[in-house]
Amino acid sequence: MRLSKRLETVISFVETGSKVADVGTDHGYVPIALAKRGTVAQGLAMDVRTGPLERAKEHIRQHGLEDVIQVRLSDGVKELKEGEADTVIVAGMGGELVIHILEDGKRLWDEVKHWILSPQSDIDKVRKFLGENGFRIAQEEMIEEDGKYYTVMDVTPGRMERMEPWEVLYGPCLVRKGHPVLKEFLMKERGNLTGILRGLKGQEGESAKRREGELRQKAAWVEKALEVMAHV
Repeated sequence: MRLSKRLETVISFVETGSKVADVGTDHGYVPIALAKRGTVAQGLAMDVRTGPLERAKEHIRQHGLEDVIQVRLSDGVKELKEGEADTVIVAGMGGELVIHILEDGKRLWDEVKHWILSPQSDIDKVRKFLGENGFRIAQEEMIEEDGKYYTVMDVTPGRMERMEPWEVLYGPCLVRKGHPVLKEFLMKERGNLTGILRGLKGQEGESAKRREGELRQKAAWVEKALEVMAHV
């Protein structure tokens, strides 16, 4: 079973011996791979939809892992019982939904030691939520695959250092270690912002001016992140 670079990155964050719940498991590939590699002794494949869950169940059966991986219908972590997991994976969904799942799982915050998150959008909102709710980003990785950029975070309980605005946008761990994929992304982002600002030049009206101000602020944060990374 061959996994994408994104899912391989997610799996690399799971510690050996963990009890894992994969939220939004889809085909069940992540818990299957973790079990086959001996990383986990038990796992939960969870999804809010019956169709993907049936596919996951069939894949688990094909790999002979019915005794290792349970399949459970669940909206986020609502059906995850206390003591069943010390690691929860929430990957491949929008940032607002990731936040919603975390909020719904507040009863689990003290016992889940690792939340492995890979939001597909609104990553800055997720980081802001983490910083305001007693979480810290222990490690963070960024990859490029098929022209798209993905971020994976290992989030643990604990106080996070205050993040600068450009760190909220692009990741404190990634900026502070001068991550090469982030640098590549920021260089493209610089070019995109320059092009959009050029297109807005000369446009009148409050909305155009407001949009220009927002873009110029974002461009300044891109430059600040690149400046910090240049000195790593």
